[in-house]
Amino acid sequence: MSEKESIREKEITLPQVKKLLESLGEENLDQFQRRTLDYLSKFSKVDIDGAKKLVEKLVAEHGLETVEAVQIVNCMPKSVDELRVFLAGGRKIFETSKLEAIVALLNEQRKVK
Repeated sequence: MSEKESIREKEITLPQVKKLLESLGEENLDQFQRRTLDYLSKFSKVDIDGAKKLVEKLVAEHGLETVEAVQIVNCMPKSVDELRVFLAGGRKIFETSKLEAIVALLNEQRKVK
C-alpha cells in the first residue's frame, strides 16, 4: 500500500455482510468465510433492505450513532431492558418513551419479515 492510499471503515449490518459474501460465490470463499456465511444465514434477523431502512430511521429519527444503530439492528432487541444494553455506554440518556418507540420500530420490521 502506498502512502496515499487510505483505509476506511464502515459499519455494516449482518445482512449486508451476508450479501457481500454471497456475491463472491461460495466456491471462492475460504473456510473462515464459509463459516461466517453459515452463521449469517442462521442469525441475520432481518433482510438487507429492512436492515438499511432500520439503520437510517434509528439515526435520523431517534438520534442514534450509526455504530449503535448497526448493533441494534444486528441483535434486534425485543424489550426496553435489552435495548438499554446497547445504549448504556453512550453519551446520551434516552427517555423510556423513546426506547419504547425504538422497540416498536424493531417489532414492525420483525412482522414484515
